[in-house]
Amino acid sequence: MMDMKQLATLVKELEDQLAVCMRCGMCQAVCPVYADCPVYAETGREADVARGKLALLDGLVREMLQDPHGVSHRLSRCLLCGSCAANCPSGVRVLDVFIKARAILNGYTGLHPLKKAMFRSMLARPERFDRLVEWGSKVQSVVLKPVDDLLGTSCGRIFAPVGDRHVKGLAPRALHQLVQPMSTSPGASGLRVAFFVGCVIDKVFPGVGAAVIRALEHHGVGIFLPGDFACCGIPALSSGDTVAFHRLLRHHLRRLGEEPFDFLVTACATCASTIRKLWPLMAGDLPPGDRERVGAIAARALDVSQFLVDHIGVRQVESGRDGQKVALTYHDPCHLGKSLGVVSQPRALLRASPACRFVEMAEADRCCGMGGSFNLRHYDISSAIGKRKRDRIVETGCEVVATSCPACMLQMSDLLSQAGERVRVRHVIEVYADSLGSRWERPPGESRESVPC
Repeated sequence: MMDMKQLATLVKELEDQLAVCMRCGMCQAVCPVYADCPVYAETGREADVARGKLALLDGLVREMLQDPHGVSHRLSRCLLCGSCAANCPSGVRVLDVFIKARAILNGYTGLHPLKKAMFRSMLARPERFDRLVEWGSKVQSVVLKPVDDLLGTSCGRIFAPVGDRHVKGLAPRALHQLVQPMSTSPGASGLRVAFFVGCVIDKVFPGVGAAVIRALEHHGVGIFLPGDFACCGIPALSSGDTVAFHRLLRHHLRRLGEEPFDFLVTACATCASTIRKLWPLMAGDLPPGDRERVGAIAARALDVSQFLVDHIGVRQVESGRDGQKVALTYHDPCHLGKSLGVVSQPRALLRASPACRFVEMAEADRCCGMGGSFNLRHYDISSAIGKRKRDRIVETGCEVVATSCPACMLQMSDLLSQAGERVRVRHVIEVYADSLGSRWERPPGESRESVPC
């Protein structure tokens, strides 16, 4: 638990940010929990949508003393998608508010023992976490059975913990098992990047990580890939565990301080948003020198499509024969589009792939409903929101939906698979890297012939 000084500091910061809110209701109008699922209509509680949560937090100290667990439960019904912040006329940093509020509540009540063990004993200890996941990849067939060969999804066997979900299993070999730590010099580009992998790419979508390396090597970019891949910290932080978050932050400061680089590149929208915005936000307790290093790293953190388009100069390929191209659409991850304003660059990469014909879907920037741990805790709400996204994908008639977030890939794979829709889910960088050709082999289970773009 936090000491009273830390709690008082966070409460004061929270109050300063809440003072800007005008209670205009613009956040309610765009909140996916309000617009895309029946929860608000059923409960009648405005606390289930963004404006209600902000009003609730205005009296947080009083509410925290009277009903801390009730406040925590209502705050958990938030995707942290950023739709409210992106549409706030007063500029309220709503995500910052909710993150700090969760930290305050858990600092007051203490973290659930199971979460404490998961975050501090596993997630914040990368080597232990890797060993656990490697073991899990070997035994997952006991609880999962394949259900969709195109999407690569599985459903649960009897009494499996995944419920009705169609999940992507752990990769047979994680990226850190396929690729050794790297340190290469800049080539033709004159640039060198640190590659921040992230948990889901490492352990579920290693092909995405391999595609990043293929694309960077193709453009003559030097790569610094440190050992000990670790989580960016958002699962712990979104649950209010600042202890685990700071352990991970210090881990990354040590690893990223080993060698110089021009930019930090990631293919995970959530990692990009967390590093750019939440690392500096929550670095206040670090020594001044470490705070400066966090700020410097955050300022250089980019999504891989943003790096390739804005700094390498990747441009659209002009090519005829549209009829022979694979139709492809794009879903904007909330953490990339709404939080970081990266919208045109992923589309530019897709249009630079001559084998694909890009088709814009309706409501491309609407939340898919994943929300990380939100999906685990509120799957009924998450899937209700996601079905709207699924329908928009299917309406395009495309064979492929691409995105820039591995978490969104999980959500769209689940809902498309459950509906029996034959639409492949891919990462933007995979589509682009396939157009380049490479010496890299694909991870086990992925053949070039099976990939339409």
